[in-house]
Amino acid sequence: MRVGLLTGGGDCPGLNAVIRAVVRRGLAEPGHSFVGFRHGWAGVLADDAVELTLLSTAGILPRGGTILGTSRTNPFAEGADGVAAVSQTLRARKIDALIPIGGEDTLGVALRLHEAGIPVVGVPKTIDNDLGGTDVTFGFQTAVQIVTDAIDRLHTTAESHNRVMVLEVMGRHSGWIATHAGLAGGADAILVPERPFDVQEVAAHLRARHDRGPNFSIVVVAEGAIPRQGTLHTREGTATDAFGHARLGGIGVALEGELERLTRYESRVTILGHVQRGGTPVAFDRVLATRFGVAAMDAAIGGLFGEMVGLHGTQVTLTPLAQALREPKLLDPELYQTAELFFG
Repeated sequence: MRVGLLTGGGDCPGLNAVIRAVVRRGLAEPGHSFVGFRHGWAGVLADDAVELTLLSTAGILPRGGTILGTSRTNPFAEGADGVAAVSQTLRARKIDALIPIGGEDTLGVALRLHEAGIPVVGVPKTIDNDLGGTDVTFGFQTAVQIVTDAIDRLHTTAESHNRVMVLEVMGRHSGWIATHAGLAGGADAILVPERPFDVQEVAAHLRARHDRGPNFSIVVVAEGAIPRQGTLHTREGTATDAFGHARLGGIGVALEGELERLTRYESRVTILGHVQRGGTPVAFDRVLATRFGVAAMDAAIGGLFGEMVGLHGTQVTLTPLAQALREPKLLDPELYQTAELFFG
């Protein structure tokens, strides 16, 4: 087989491990070759690609980011005939199967291509851990560790200055990162998209905590956290990407100012932003990404197209793309209830 690969959407620790694993698995048998499209679907549309070999994928396992580059290009944007454009490139490159590695948007394109008869096998990627069809996505554990390290560092400076420290982390639709890292780092309040919050209640909670003796607090807030209507004004961005997603940001800044006003405690905000995506993947993500890459190539060899690889329990299995993308995987309520026991 001749197999095409691409990485789409936001970058993520572990992408290079997937690329390496697909190539290594394929080259374990004679006759397979690989093409990597640069910058996600943009590379497919522009026929911008590079041959992937044993040599070119050597040494990339611990590297963050993606050697292929990525983008948020949508082949179907503004009514474009994405099927025709992608098919043309695949025919020209004599591609027998395509393995896109990405989140809901990248794999959403893959599903549309599959429904049009193009052979695809999806690999789920998102640090937010909010994709269905898999218990966990690679990159998530790395992001959680980065945020946990940041909380640990904020504890010492918060206590030294008697401050409320607000830490804004990624999580557009779900609070997996905020809750896992907040629980691991001992946060005093965690605000997530699944649980709209009242800033007055958060302020009252912090005042009660300080009345008991502690002179500082750590508040972790996901970028997509939603204030109850009328309780907090946040910046509303108007810019959207090719998939129609608004650019988030600002909840941490708004929360910092309002908490200081309501509590009279000096407050500071830290926005980790893309720091959470960067750097070398932790061991768990390297192993999971490697297993996903091997499984994706196995599926392609077996002709099991229209599927997405995923982790269920300890086993890597296949789930139809349509089923995996049906709805996002939101935060487990029981996990949040556990975290609430330690607030304050």
